[in-house]
Amino acid sequence: MTNLPAIIAYQGVPGAYSHLSCRKAHPELEAQACATFADAMFMVEGGKARLAMIPLENSTAGRVEEIYRLMPKTKLHIVGEHFEPVNHCLLAPKGTRIEDIKFVSSHPQALAQCDGHINELGITPTASLDTAGAAADLSQTPSQGHAAIASSLAAELYQLEIIRDNFQDKSGNTTRFLILARDSHMPDLDKNTRFMTSIMFTVRNIPAALYKALGGFSTNGVNMLKLESYMASDSMTATSFHLDVEGHPDQKKMKYALQELDFFAKDVRIMGTYPWHPYRSRDDQIIE
Repeated sequence: MTNLPAIIAYQGVPGAYSHLSCRKAHPELEAQACATFADAMFMVEGGKARLAMIPLENSTAGRVEEIYRLMPKTKLHIVGEHFEPVNHCLLAPKGTRIEDIKFVSSHPQALAQCDGHINELGITPTASLDTAGAAADLSQTPSQGHAAIASSLAAELYQLEIIRDNFQDKSGNTTRFLILARDSHMPDLDKNTRFMTSIMFTVRNIPAALYKALGGFSTNGVNMLKLESYMASDSMTATSFHLDVEGHPDQKKMKYALQELDFFAKDVRIMGTYPWHPYRSRDDQIIE
């Protein structure tokens, strides 16, 4: 992996929350913006980037379904995860007073998450394609009374002033990202490290196949943290699953659980084993 370009790819405009996540998780790599998730992932698969930072789910908006459809089309491996709390900032050209702001633009989801504060200030919201894009547009064509909602990184990149930090109505909105690489990097089993393992599989066409496929995790005491289903093809005849469990494939209990999964499921693919992110251990958070 060290022979690959020192680049981490992400989807979006510079200053997006994905860009911010790249900086925090891998500051040693150059973050490169891509137009689509597929572009970012295929940059890694084609050897043009070392890693990709891809959002999988958000605590408010739910899962990013497109990622589940893209992952089977690549041979990428999950080598880590990153949790990024979403801190919306109200941005405006330098020298702007908050009472002067009459209009604010951002992604519709960001506008919705800041709706209470927007109404409180009597500001008219305007939808934009994304948060960082709204900040970039404001920087390029500043207009009196106009503001944007975006990240603190967007303020830095586009030389805008943070008029109000933590502008969202409720705290706790967090996005979980997967860090993808072209090659597998199975970490050595360490009894002092908690591991996550992500698995994709399709169940066999037999009664109670899913129940039986997952039964081994229960009987062997393996904690399942996430199970998502999605259609594996356009025919809508086969359902595939994404499963996140706590454990390392070299642990005895995991070996037994995976054996049962292999027996009752097909197309089983371990997407990656990686360290448990510290965010999961926060006392005030429940990760399902």
